[in-house]
Amino acid sequence: MSKPLQLSVLPQRFSVHRFAVDSPVPTEVLNSGIFSVMRTEDELSIVCESSLTLNSDQVETDWSALKVTGPLDFALTGILAGLATALAEAGISLFALSTYDTDYVLVKSKQLSQACMALNSAGYIVENWVSDV
Repeated sequence: MSKPLQLSVLPQRFSVHRFAVDSPVPTEVLNSGIFSVMRTEDELSIVCESSLTLNSDQVETDWSALKVTGPLDFALTGILAGLATALAEAGISLFALSTYDTDYVLVKSKQLSQACMALNSAGYIVENWVSDV
């Protein structure tokens, strides 16, 4: 039997910004803590700590992040699928990000406690989470 997957709740709140495809990446993002930048042929998306105020075209604020304890081997399969299934069954939307070493799942902050309970019920271990129930 494999060890249960562990996640930890990050203390920061995050925002997801959308910019025009030809927009430059704001310098303040590059000098901040945790951030993710993705440019496609349609848009520039930036996830960053909500403490940064960016002049984006659209923004979704008040996200909380759960970090999968890594590093994860690239040969592992179904990690995000399992997390997404547990959250979907609880009626919780997610925004997923991946790095070379691990995965991050963002949920709306008002649903963080519900998300952590759903993940615990599905067999995941969630650290740094204080239940508000």
